[in-house]
Amino acid sequence: MRRLEAVLAAWPCAIATVVLLALATGVAAANEAKHDVGGGVSKIGTTAAPSSTIVNVTAICLTTPYPSACETALSSSPAPPGGSSSSSSRADDPFAASVQYAMARAASARVVARNLSAARRPRGAPPGVQDCAELLDISLDQLGDALAVAAAGAGGAAGDVDGVTTWLSAALTNQATCADSLVADPASAGREAVRARVSALTQFIATALALHVNKLKAHDSSRGGSPSGSPPTPPTPAAAAFPSWVTQQDRNLLESSSPAAAIGAIVADAVVALDGSGTHRSINEAIAAVTAGNGSGGGGRKVIHVKAGRYEESVTISSKQKNVMLMGEGKGKSVIVGHKSAGEGYTTYASATVAAMGSGFIAKGLTIVNSAGPGKGQAVALRVGGDLSVVYQCGIQAYQDTLYVHSGRQFYAASDIAGTVDFVFGNAAVVLQSCNIQARRPSPGQEDTVTAQGRTDPNQNTGISIHRCRVTGAPDLGGTPVYLGRPWQRYSRTVVMETFLDRSVAPAGWLEWSGQFALSTLYYGEYGNTGPGAGTSRRVTWPGVHTSLSRSDAARFTVAEFILGDAWLGGTGVSYISGL
Repeated sequence: MRRLEAVLAAWPCAIATVVLLALATGVAAANEAKHDVGGGVSKIGTTAAPSSTIVNVTAICLTTPYPSACETALSSSPAPPGGSSSSSSRADDPFAASVQYAMARAASARVVARNLSAARRPRGAPPGVQDCAELLDISLDQLGDALAVAAAGAGGAAGDVDGVTTWLSAALTNQATCADSLVADPASAGREAVRARVSALTQFIATALALHVNKLKAHDSSRGGSPSGSPPTPPTPAAAAFPSWVTQQDRNLLESSSPAAAIGAIVADAVVALDGSGTHRSINEAIAAVTAGNGSGGGGRKVIHVKAGRYEESVTISSKQKNVMLMGEGKGKSVIVGHKSAGEGYTTYASATVAAMGSGFIAKGLTIVNSAGPGKGQAVALRVGGDLSVVYQCGIQAYQDTLYVHSGRQFYAASDIAGTVDFVFGNAAVVLQSCNIQARRPSPGQEDTVTAQGRTDPNQNTGISIHRCRVTGAPDLGGTPVYLGRPWQRYSRTVVMETFLDRSVAPAGWLEWSGQFALSTLYYGEYGNTGPGAGTSRRVTWPGVHTSLSRSDAARFTVAEFILGDAWLGGTGVSYISGL
């Protein structure tokens, strides 16, 4: 096995001891390890650094999932884009060194992907390579953010720590998405060059993530506190609250009972109307206008009022376009419709009707549809990869792969989500609360699965939490059984808590992905569910399934603990709770 998860899970104190000794005073002499890393990474030389540094690097890297890649990163000397590095800085701060090395590799991979796209531009670049070029660009920003915040905070505030973990988790997710997208491209030397670089980059980002998480565990243990990851004290319920990262101005917009009231609270930056009564006729035009000239996309909230109508367009909010809010006039009134699908040659990533990758994205009062139909394969209605995103009072409708919760911290409330196969999927840290989740009739031979969570690394802080929702079958579902989820990736993590499950939910509850894959490494949990589908006596008995979570374990997946790590703020008039 390529991972040391079994050892790491049992070693919180050992990790603390090794890391602290390695970072502070060194460790006793040990044999130098030499390993090869896939993707053409060179071996560690015997004279790369003084022996004390070699020993420290070896000791530190033993606690990471890819020791060979870790040693390569910490014993090499490429400077990050726009930065510099030195042997002493690498020895003093292994985390910074690992991120800098990953940034250099990401920049190299991005050049290859961009050049390949440019070379094919007259005929159209392969769709997978296009996805990879975009995702590598996003990854560089995320790695840079993680490095900057960690350096500024030196382990810093809880919010900063959570952000670093989130951005590294997202950058790792981007590489998995790139690899998936490359499957759509025809075989070529260029495709394989991108694939090899992304495969190696995955190991270097995973190394940085492990070093960050291990440092947190060592810090907790050195202070005599409970190791990171232990069940927290259940938070005090606080009704009527949004996460603390939602500003008061944004809360006012979200809480308002009508778009008119919300717009009255703040002047909209753009108004989209099909009849020409607004500032723009297309949503994409409005997005481009309100985010133009802002450089990194900063400058505060950009509110776009989408008037009632049916907008036939594929909407894109790039990672550079931050703090964009799309405010419609209600479910079924402001409707955005697309029809891209895998059946028409699009990658899953590129099939989205609305793709929101900028941080701080908010949507309210919209219906977002992918109308490709049940026979066209993957066809995403909404893809969100922007960190700290909120989707409120929206309808999200498609069939296979309806809602792509790609990455970052996300919150969905009072929304209706409908689909068939894996219709809530991705690798964000996401809570769905007070949502109506409806399984539709699939194509013949297909299984209805609500979730397919894509956690690839045990150090990622990701998962899908379904809290206080309703999971029901559509009127035309017939006798098709509905499963709560299946493990898309090895460390798939999904919990369903205090949710109504109707009789369409299969007694087994959860479905295999492929044979025994991930059945012992996944984490699926249920807590306090009700309804005819909530009985757990006939649930699958895989090692990773927990049909009766304790209250303290369930509390780890509430809004306060899972996507924020801090208490929610109360008193906003919206009927949400932060805890159980």
